[in-house]
Amino acid sequence: MIWCVEDDPSIRDIEVYALTSTGFEARGFEDGESFWNVLQSEKPELVVLDVMLPGKDGVTLLKLMKGSENFRDIPVIMATAKGTEYDKIQSLDLGADDYLVKPFGVMEMVSRVKAVLRRCKPVKNTKLLKQEGLVLNPDEHTVTVDGERVILTYKEYELLYLFLSQPGIAFTREQLLASVWNTEYAGETRTVDMHIRTLRQKLGNYGNMIETVRNVGYRLESKYDK
Repeated sequence: MIWCVEDDPSIRDIEVYALTSTGFEARGFEDGESFWNVLQSEKPELVVLDVMLPGKDGVTLLKLMKGSENFRDIPVIMATAKGTEYDKIQSLDLGADDYLVKPFGVMEMVSRVKAVLRRCKPVKNTKLLKQEGLVLNPDEHTVTVDGERVILTYKEYELLYLFLSQPGIAFTREQLLASVWNTEYAGETRTVDMHIRTLRQKLGNYGNMIETVRNVGYRLESKYDK
């Protein structure tokens, strides 16, 4: 079940219709209060959450979800009419898994939903991926820095998984887009840069492990001296 939280009834109806017509179950909410109340007793697979809402706005709701042990693992795609880099970075920093800039096409929305849901599938692997105090546990889908849990979005996690599994390998931005966002995603390479930036910030001192390779892209140092 995909939930669409949007106060504009025409946009909300189109979102729900597009999702149901492509095989999803979908439900619309006109404001943050009604969404939050129902969330206490039901859980969706994913939420498309508008930033500008009456009452509890989208940013407030995102903070509440990611701050709750019960709801933090529910994927969220933020929808914003502003489209500035600040709005995108803010949403990603708070734990959003993707964003849509209004006006967006319904098929773009459906494609983003499918891509995020694919990222939600647990990765089965018994081997820990480690570089010094940075540890990624594929079975638990967790990341720790010097023993402290770090909360990453799905795309940040997939980027780190790729880097840690192939240290020293330089990836172009196009390769990272194809691997993490898959070939259906028609995004710009700037999207990769934004996610690398937030990933580095969340990793603290270990963020320096992710090197910028001039005129190429990014790589993870094969050995990190803290």
